[in-house]
Amino acid sequence: MALRVLVTGAAGFLGRNLCAVLAARSDLTLFRFDLHDPPRALADATATADLVFHLAGVNRPDDIEDFKRGNTDTTVDLCRRLREAGRRAKVVLSSSIHADGDTPYGVSKRGAETALCEYCRESGAEGVVFRFKNLFGKWSRPDYNSVTATFCHRIARNLPIEISDPSTVVDLTYIDDVIVALTAELTSIASGFRQAAPLASHRITLGDLAALIRGFRESRNSGVVPDMSEPFVQQLYATYLSFLPTDAFAYPLTLNSDARGTLAEFVKGASFGQIFVSRTKPGVTRGHHYHQTKVEKFLVVEGSAVIRFRLIDGAAVIEYPVEGRELRVVDIPPGYTHSIENVGRGELITLFWASEVFDPNRPDTSRLPVHIESEAS
Repeated sequence: MALRVLVTGAAGFLGRNLCAVLAARSDLTLFRFDLHDPPRALADATATADLVFHLAGVNRPDDIEDFKRGNTDTTVDLCRRLREAGRRAKVVLSSSIHADGDTPYGVSKRGAETALCEYCRESGAEGVVFRFKNLFGKWSRPDYNSVTATFCHRIARNLPIEISDPSTVVDLTYIDDVIVALTAELTSIASGFRQAAPLASHRITLGDLAALIRGFRESRNSGVVPDMSEPFVQQLYATYLSFLPTDAFAYPLTLNSDARGTLAEFVKGASFGQIFVSRTKPGVTRGHHYHQTKVEKFLVVEGSAVIRFRLIDGAAVIEYPVEGRELRVVDIPPGYTHSIENVGRGELITLFWASEVFDPNRPDTSRLPVHIESEAS
């Protein structure tokens, strides 16, 4: 029989991300419950659930008493329903690092943990508490309790942000890391009450966080993509893109046009060089230059071309015919003057990768015809 899993707070940031993963699994039956669902739906789900992810809660209510009602009391009610249904369902509780504090929010989260502990002691069921730090990722709520969501939402729309102290440090945990940890609880077999190990996080000042996100926006103009070698930057960039307005997914490239066709930079970065794309008219040849250190890759994606090489101190010319339908990459070694000629009847479309971003003060590009008797074009 498939595992029956209930997620409370299913429409919230954490619940929505978890349900998206659980719904794709064939080894469980998923029940969702959220604030606006009828109480009967919760009663029906708790009567049959094998595992409950209790993610429902409040952290910024209009009435301070709602902290207790939304965090402690909802957990007490959930545990009562499970006991009355005679269930020994495992419960995974979303709590907070503030549960050790004396704020109304922290006290209400600690009350929820206590209720779960009592349920485990009385029923012999398993209970797991995750004390989360500041979570970020897609579908988080801006202008509420997530500074990352607020920054991403507002900067993506070119709106101002407010930072009272740029040196303030926030400790951020990515939503996908949370989901991995939660789904791992589907297969754990234990009993009793425990706290889960703290999840990985990234500490950053508000000033640096805002600067990174502003850099993401500027990358559309500069073409410089962020350095994805650091996982946090990759996660933050994905989060930023999730906040783009739906009518702003696309943006134009700057086209450099002449008699030969057009050329446009696509993306570039110090760690990987740059990629650009060209459209070349029939009979036109590009290139006739060489590099001392910089290397390139050519990929014809449409049309027919011949790529030619000659060692700069040699005489023999090497030819590589390429076709768009073959998607064949040609490496351009240093010390070879090279060219690419459109030998087809239609437009030639080519992707180029260069190992370094073009620097006009150090271009590492020297003109030299491939055929000794020809003139550079």
